[in-house]
Amino acid sequence: MNKELRRILIILTSICTLFVSLIVYMSYFQIFRAEAVKNNSYNKRLWIDEEKILRGSIIDRNGKILAYSEKSNDDIYKRFYNYGGLYSHIIGYSYREYGKVGLELEYNNILLNIDETTPFHELKSIVKPNTEGNTLKLTIDHHLQEYSRGLLGGKKGAIVAMDPKTAEVYAMVSFPDFNLSNLREEWNDIMEDEDKPFFNRATSGAYIPGSTFKVLTAMAILEDLDPNSQYECTGSVTIDGRTINDYEGRAHGKVNLEEALVKSCNSYFASKGVQVGKDRLGKLAGDFMINRQIPFDIPAAISTFPNKENLGKVDIAAASIGQGKVLMTPLNMALVVSGIANKGEVLQPTLVKEIISPEGEIIQNNEMEKISNGVSIFTANEIKNMMVEVVRRGTGTNAGIQNTRVAGKTGTAENPSGKSHAWFAGFAPADDPRIAVVVVLEEAGSTGGKAAAPIARNIMVEALNTLE
Repeated sequence: MNKELRRILIILTSICTLFVSLIVYMSYFQIFRAEAVKNNSYNKRLWIDEEKILRGSIIDRNGKILAYSEKSNDDIYKRFYNYGGLYSHIIGYSYREYGKVGLELEYNNILLNIDETTPFHELKSIVKPNTEGNTLKLTIDHHLQEYSRGLLGGKKGAIVAMDPKTAEVYAMVSFPDFNLSNLREEWNDIMEDEDKPFFNRATSGAYIPGSTFKVLTAMAILEDLDPNSQYECTGSVTIDGRTINDYEGRAHGKVNLEEALVKSCNSYFASKGVQVGKDRLGKLAGDFMINRQIPFDIPAAISTFPNKENLGKVDIAAASIGQGKVLMTPLNMALVVSGIANKGEVLQPTLVKEIISPEGEIIQNNEMEKISNGVSIFTANEIKNMMVEVVRRGTGTNAGIQNTRVAGKTGTAENPSGKSHAWFAGFAPADDPRIAVVVVLEEAGSTGGKAAAPIARNIMVEALNTLE
């Protein structure tokens, strides 16, 4: 009897333990994970509910429809995307078998007009379900988006164009892209493509910035050292036994800060960067959102400056000219030049301009918001004037626009995995900035002045001629 009793007790104890574990497990999901599970883009129940709602459209700043939904023959709403791959990295997609990405994911509840998940709202949705979602009005200008993509000409890279005074993004292009309308047919090919069409190079491409980073180093030199002191450039400089060469070993002679930026003198910036030090450079980088998460409507990678690491003088010198362990996204570089254009203040970049209800009312208007103080007005203005000289008579002459002062900086970033990346970052008009543009051409094998600057110039001209 004792053996039988013990056996029964063991069985009952095991059942009770399993029961309690199940309660704890379910309670955990109900309390802590319910929202995440409910809103997971692969949740089949969620898709069944969503397909009964007319998902809100996505339109550009002028009202052009970029994505919309219609009811099919089986009374299920289906999503349609205009313009092939033009908005693949901005709008993303919403497919039952592949989930959601981009704005389709980040603004899912708004596009469906679904309230936050609470018992009250769950009951409300049963009593009076929403059948039509809200519309997203973007800051994107369709014409400039299409024009910018065309200028890439099939080259791998990214373009970001924005209003430096409001941080509204007018165009954001990443190439290769993928056709949203043919996603089901082309999914396997896209997944196997070595060029990674799904990867958003504009927001998540962490590139060595090369000489475009010198505008940040220039700010530190301007504020901490004597910008007018003369430096003798012989075409290279040796720091702790390591030689850093200027482009093609070219000697620039005597240069001060402005001349060094105009000629993009590696020797000058490497030497002065070591004098400024990693802490000062790191602080300034952080003021322009490097090493910080940029708040944005879609996910963005964090740019990095290695000031928290134990850097030697060679590492600091390399970082000062945008090489070594410095990595930047095109979006972050756009914030840097926009901050200079905007009197030193860094604003939060914006893709979604307005949220419009099914009745046509604006229920949310995303206004500009400062996210960092950046630098002083004096520093921003001085660096701006130096960048004007870069375009007028330096490495950035191919970005020049007749009768318009353009401020900019070129970059030719040495890339250990292949050919050099070509950069250009700038804005126009310099005295009343209306458009800031960043162009990066991945493994272009050419200089930023030759390859990226002409593209940026054309975008700035088109924006100034067409944007209201």
